[in-house]
Amino acid sequence: MCDTIVIVQPNRVLFAKNSDRDPNEAQLLDWQPRRTYPTGAAVRCTHIEIPQVRETNAVLLSRPFWMWGAEIGANEHGLVIGNEAVFTKQPYAKTGLTGMDMIRLALERAASAASAVKTITDLLEQHGQGGGCGFEHPGFTYHNSFIVADPHEAFVLETAGSLWEVERVVGARSISNGLTIPGFADQHSDWLKTKVSACKLRQPFTQTRAAGATGPADLMALLRAHGGDEPSYGLLNGAMAAPCVHGGGFAAGSESVASWVAELSPTGSCHWVTGTSAPCTGLFKPVCVSQPLDLGPEPTAIYNPRTLWWAHERLHRRVLRDPSGLFPLFDAERHDTERRWLKESPSSADAFSEASDLLAEWTDRIPDTPDLRPPYVRHYWRVRNRQAGMVL
Repeated sequence: MCDTIVIVQPNRVLFAKNSDRDPNEAQLLDWQPRRTYPTGAAVRCTHIEIPQVRETNAVLLSRPFWMWGAEIGANEHGLVIGNEAVFTKQPYAKTGLTGMDMIRLALERAASAASAVKTITDLLEQHGQGGGCGFEHPGFTYHNSFIVADPHEAFVLETAGSLWEVERVVGARSISNGLTIPGFADQHSDWLKTKVSACKLRQPFTQTRAAGATGPADLMALLRAHGGDEPSYGLLNGAMAAPCVHGGGFAAGSESVASWVAELSPTGSCHWVTGTSAPCTGLFKPVCVSQPLDLGPEPTAIYNPRTLWWAHERLHRRVLRDPSGLFPLFDAERHDTERRWLKESPSSADAFSEASDLLAEWTDRIPDTPDLRPPYVRHYWRVRNRQAGMVL
């Protein structure tokens, strides 16, 4: 389950997204350069193969390790896209393009928000959407909504099977795991699955907070929000009632596994990413589409402290046992670092290097304290830690 926010202002567009997926479904930053292809080439997406175009744009993707497509991404033209799982009354296809495939394909093929919307709708009509999208539950599938933005404008694109609707954004707009465009949502929404996703709680919250946001720092704070001082868990869907999602429910167990904030303007685009789970414990670092970084081995679902994503999990999973007691051990320093970087951005390489040192320091500060979460949440995380081969 996820949330995506966009704010269209006179001289810039702000974008933010949390990617919520299974807790051990590591996500990586993936730089892909501009490429040319021979006539008749094909591209293998997550589940199906489709014709390739002659030339693709350079892109930066945040994608689940096992997928071809991406949950969030940007390209060399200042285009950014994020998607949401939505649940509708239209049939679900056994195979097709995933929403994540459509994000990557649009970023690789389009140079503006308007052309990206057309790219996605053309792909939807030509190839359909479908196929398994879950990691813990491979058969889990859904339809998709998107926020598509460039330095000048943004759109909400919502789908139900092969059907779709587009809304041009004015001011602030957020989407979550339910259809929101009037009329289209009334006609096609599956009310039960939409309710379980808790989007009816998150989307009004993000919409209200987005309307008052003035810059990237406000959006970082929004993505970190728990709706209170710390996560509040429920038996059904864990801590899914606020943007910073944490697993622990019996019916749904999503976790915010990657976060992205962007400031797009005609003179240039700035992107800040965690490259890790849990924005409440993560650090937003500057990245550029044109400046790839070597971040070590790609993560998988198995704990590997040599990867950025799993190195952060030691901090994240220990802090969440007692948030009110453990956040104060590093939170102020984390915010000071981000404020300094937002004021004068370092190179991506320097920022990631400093972040690695800070992560090691912060992790060492966290004592071995009792887990104060409800018993069913403690059990949920014991299972996931065991599956990942991780001992806290």
